[in-house]
Amino acid sequence: MLSTLESLFNLARKRKKIPVEGSYTNKLLSNKSLSKEKVLEEINELIDAVENDTNKIHEAADVFYHLAMYLEANNVKIEDVMDELNKRKK
Repeated sequence: MLSTLESLFNLARKRKKIPVEGSYTNKLLSNKSLSKEKVLEEINELIDAVENDTNKIHEAADVFYHLAMYLEANNVKIEDVMDELNKRKK
């Protein structure tokens, strides 16, 4: 499970260093406004899916993907987020 998330963040970092022509991932990484819009859109779609009991898994995956791209585009390292979560353990 965690290896899938790690692969997602590794993909984002790789594409950031070595862009691929026509890549949607690169489009999100290079356009912070688009990346932000997509995170907000996907979160709303997930909320609707949960409330209507439809496509929850698909929409949740979209949120994870777009959030990962948004974080990487804005130089927010997932390792720092994980460290913060660990600090919050009681």
